[in-house]
Amino acid sequence: MEYGFKGINVGVVDERGEIAAMYKGIPQNDLGERTDILDNVSKDLGMKMLIRSMSPNVIVADEIGTYEDIEAINYAITSGVKGLFTAHGNDLKDIVLNPILNKLYELHIIEKIILIEPNRELTLIYDSFTKDT
Repeated sequence: MEYGFKGINVGVVDERGEIAAMYKGIPQNDLGERTDILDNVSKDLGMKMLIRSMSPNVIVADEIGTYEDIEAINYAITSGVKGLFTAHGNDLKDIVLNPILNKLYELHIIEKIILIEPNRELTLIYDSFTKDT
């Protein structure tokens, strides 16, 4: 992806302060100089706020799991914004059987699913480009 500048604009919705560890408006974790962080706001509202005001290329949010989150992700994707999201599940079956997360799967919004093992090893369990499962 070529943007004509070094780096990309990232927006983080840190609903409970677990990603940036904000303290008095200052992130305690370095998320990068081109990163805008919204904390103490719901993920769905935060994603929409970022898209409308910060022009991110990528939005990051953890622990998605509500229909409102899914609607906001769909809004982001159809606005040309990529996403990096976490959700709980042990395997692809858990994602597909989850009625909320399944909406992303059915809409073909999910490009990759990576499982983080208890030992922190990463395993690619789904790739929409190769249909690996």
